[in-house]
Amino acid sequence: QVQLVESGGGLVQAGGFLRLSCAASGRTLSKNTMGWFRQPPGKEREFVAAISWTGVSTNYADSVRGRFTISRDVAKNTVYLQMNSLKSEDTAVYYCNTVPSLYGTSWLSALGPWGQGTQVTVSS
Repeated sequence: QVQLVESGGGLVQAGGFLRLSCAASGRTLSKNTMGWFRQPPGKEREFVAAISWTGVSTNYADSVRGRFTISRDVAKNTVYLQMNSLKSEDTAVYYCNTVPSLYGTSWLSALGPWGQGTQVTVSS
């Protein structure tokens, strides 16, 4: 069974940037569409971004489009989320998971076990 470990979170000022990583072990994710999700304090987990198994196609939530970039390194079995121009509303625990498609994806449709996530805190 795949295990996903998220890392790269931290405390950053508004306008700053962070790069999150999602490393997989247990099996290759080279044929899986991958997604990033986040759960703000006191709120439901929400979709952030997804990338096709080829890495060619991507999809973003409206709230992050133009600021965040999802990418993947098949050789390293790792997915990344580059987050620029961070805002206080981006504060959340960030998770990755395999997803069935690029579009119409919610956290309820995620296919694999959830990791522990990585905390991102943006101070204003």
